[in-house]
Parts: sequence; C-alpha cells; structure tokens
Amino acid sequence: MPGVRDVAADAFINAYASHLKRSGKIEVPTWVDIVKTGSFKELAPYDPDWYYVRAAAVARHIYLRKDVGIGALTKLHGGRNRRGNRPSHHADSSASVQRKICQSLEKIGVLEQTGNGGRRISQDGQRDLDRIATAVVEELKAKEEEEEDEEEEEEEDEE
Repeated sequence: MPGVRDVAADAFINAYASHLKRSGKIEVPTWVDIVKTGSFKELAPYDPDWYYVRAAAVARHIYLRKDVGIGALTKLHGGRNRRGNRPSHHADSSASVQRKICQSLEKIGVLEQTGNGGRRISQDGQRDLDRIATAVVEELKAKEEEEEDEEEEEEEDEE
C-alpha cells in the first residue's frame, strides 16, 4: 500500500488541501485574508485557499518526521529577507500562523502534542494521510493508463 513517502510532495499537498477544504472540518480564522505569512513578506498570499495548502504542507512535514515544534516549522516555511542594498538573509515565517495551523489540525484529530511541546501525527491522522496518498497514486495510474490508450489509438490511426 503506497504511503505519503511514495507520492510527489506537490501532488499530495494539493490533494490533501482540497480534502481539508471539502470536509469543512478545519476552522479557518477570520484574519487569513489580510495576514502576511512572514515579516519578510510585503503582501498577504494571493491564493484564497493558502491556509488549507499550508495546513496540508505542515501535516505532511510532521508525518515524515517524528516530532516537530513550531520553531522548526517557521524555519521550513521561511524565505529570503531582502534588505535593500545589503546582502539577503534567511528569515523565519510567522510563528503565530504556524501555531494556529497546528491548533486547527489538533482540533480535527490529525496532530497531537508530545511531552516536550512538539507535535506528532496521530493514529487517525496517519490513516487519513495514507488514504489520501493512496487515492493520489491511483489517480496518477489512471491518468497514465489513459495516456497509453490514447497513444495506442493514435498509432492505430496512423496505420
């Protein structure tokens, strides 16, 4: 059975984000349309569903590792801080945004807190993510089969 490790990151994150949005369980804060995701950013994200995408990325990241804290997530989603004519440096993303996403995922039972203050994936969350990964693999196989069928039809038409 394929797991999260067997699926490309972008395909899995998009699939899980759409699953989170469809399910409607995750509670999106009111401030998501105006908040910047880091102090080094100039504008808020353009994608109206960025909260779901970030939640899916956080869930995948914690799934692949045992124990992750908010600080590690801020480093992961950080970026380049452009400092004018001085050299650029890495800047961490907003810890508040990461914390609220982890709290939202805890509410729906995907994550749970550990003794040292970090977060880990729960049994239900692991089952949920594996199910989404399996669906993504099956979808990719179906697309490949369709493409092969189309190529065979084109070859037959040429003859």
